[in-house]
Amino acid sequence: MQLVKRIFTLPLAVSIALSAGVSAEIKNEKFMVPELDQESQHRTASKRIAAWFTRSHYKKIQLNDELSAKVYEKFLSNLDYNKSIFLQQDIERFAKYQYKFDDGIIKGQLEFAFDIYQESVKRRLARYEQAIKLLDKEMDFTKEDNFYFDREDIAWASTEAELDEYWRQKTKYDALNLKLAGKEPEKIKETLTKRYHNAMRRLSQSQSEDAFQLVMNSFARSIEAHTSYLSPRRAERFNMEMNLELEGIGAVLQPVDEFTVIRSLVPGGPADSTEQLKPEDKIIAVAQGEDDYVDIIGWRLDDVVELIKGKKGTEVRLQVVRGDNVAGNSKEVSIVRDKIRLEDRAADSQIFESQIGELGAKVGVISIPSFYNNLSADVKTEIAKLKDQNVEGIIVDLRGNGGGSLTEASLLTGLFIDRGPVVQIRNSVGNISVRGDHDGVTHYDGPLTVLVDRYSASASEIFSAALQDYGRALIVGEQTFGKGTVQEHRPLGRPFDIFDEKLGSVQFTIAKFYRINGGSTQHKGVIPDILLPSAIEPEEWGESQEDNALPWDNIRPVQYANSPAITTKVKMLTERHNSRINAEPEFNYLNDDIAHYRENKEKKYVSLNEKERIAEKDKDKAKELARLNARLVRLGFEKVASLDDDTPEELDDLDPFLEETARITVDLISTDQIAKTLK
Repeated sequence: MQLVKRIFTLPLAVSIALSAGVSAEIKNEKFMVPELDQESQHRTASKRIAAWFTRSHYKKIQLNDELSAKVYEKFLSNLDYNKSIFLQQDIERFAKYQYKFDDGIIKGQLEFAFDIYQESVKRRLARYEQAIKLLDKEMDFTKEDNFYFDREDIAWASTEAELDEYWRQKTKYDALNLKLAGKEPEKIKETLTKRYHNAMRRLSQSQSEDAFQLVMNSFARSIEAHTSYLSPRRAERFNMEMNLELEGIGAVLQPVDEFTVIRSLVPGGPADSTEQLKPEDKIIAVAQGEDDYVDIIGWRLDDVVELIKGKKGTEVRLQVVRGDNVAGNSKEVSIVRDKIRLEDRAADSQIFESQIGELGAKVGVISIPSFYNNLSADVKTEIAKLKDQNVEGIIVDLRGNGGGSLTEASLLTGLFIDRGPVVQIRNSVGNISVRGDHDGVTHYDGPLTVLVDRYSASASEIFSAALQDYGRALIVGEQTFGKGTVQEHRPLGRPFDIFDEKLGSVQFTIAKFYRINGGSTQHKGVIPDILLPSAIEPEEWGESQEDNALPWDNIRPVQYANSPAITTKVKMLTERHNSRINAEPEFNYLNDDIAHYRENKEKKYVSLNEKERIAEKDKDKAKELARLNARLVRLGFEKVASLDDDTPEELDDLDPFLEETARITVDLISTDQIAKTLK
């Protein structure tokens, strides 16, 4: 069934006077609200998705009114994430569908959901139309005014005037950001007009598959955090990634409100290799080679991905911002696309070289980007290299490692223990299996430290937890992500389907991981023996923040040989660690940042007063410049006058977390040496 366009336009269809910089093509463009109808393949896909989830999911569910109400709430939340288009009276009108999602999904009859989705498109088009009209009015950035961006916990607006006020604030916020970035009034108007037009164009091109995908993912995420429906387009991309044939920049992206946010970077990939991008950076514009930037704020994620990915060897430029304030702090990052192949992201090792003084012992570092196939063999090689260089201790760096192969997690653990269980797995019917190491060979038995952060997840947590339970390694860093579940991917299509369109696929949870001590890594993750300072509270990031994440629980422990040697040293090692970081400037900076973040994290608005924003920006830049110069002096270099000045490469090697972990490892080595002497 082909998408049909309704022949009506919005009453205000771009009839306002535009600046000279806006093209006639944009000025005359008309936008239609698309007619979104459930198609034949959607009925079949809906029934098959319901069957997979109700029969095979780890979490036993019933498609009833209780679940229907959850799907309804999730669907509305996904449609109007910041409560900026629907009124309370709309929600009351939609309430009659609250208990119809269960029957609609089972029977494949979801026309009412398509109607609500279409209504949201119409409302959003009208609001962007209003925003464009607001650009004709002079904006006063001298008076006290605030944009309340966090609306998750507020009530639905009761009047149109309340929504009008939100969109006035939002448009003014967008304009002030551009003004603070140095753009003149005419250029601001031109840029925002194009941005809002692009958003309207994409809305007018909405397809029935978009509505179906949102309904099915509202259903999936109402069950559990890692359960999802992949549209045919996304299923194809998933298969490309699994077959390791993806060409692009090596970044996992996710939509957050109207922004495209970097969720993670593929270690060793083109984006990661720039050393200029981090998780949670917002991409606000994209350019191909030397072409002009295309503003992508408000774009659909699929469209952003299509714009960023491309052939190996071609250049893409990203304009990115960090943090909540998208004004004046953007930077440009040039990336040459390449093939992203899992086996290219191999483990690597080096002898740690301190930037702040002598360590007192030779420490090796093995960096592991992911648990790829053949990882254990690669690490075995790196261990041999480090032993040939007579290292006295080893750090395994798992920061940012989101997991991978369960088999490799067991094999990697086996390099550091003689033999024994590594992980327990419980399936949906309660059967428990145990995976472990049985070769009776230890490839490294010296002092061992594992460095983790809040992004270390899944297989990283299995490895860290096992070594912690055995007392084999000291775990240092942040509390890990807390993903202790196993997912399975299933295509919905069957050999004799007769649809013109593909059906896509589903991914759903089939099992949970448990430590050998019986505790789950779900939710809690792995709590380090020595915690490094962090702005991220465990309850603010990770599995615990995912809607409908499975709970923590425990099962019977298995028999294993625990050595209490490390645990008896943790108190002393922690005291030495605290003494060092209290005197280390980098950790003092971090503690200041943490205090500032916690002081302001409840702030749900940003000022629309230009002087206030400039003052905040200048204060931040002055603080960063002072820190930069203090670092340069400590490293024996000359101070700089500006943050834009060139700085020595040695600054790029500063890694206070790895530095401190190395010093903790040296403390561990020294206590081992004392113990051997006493023997």
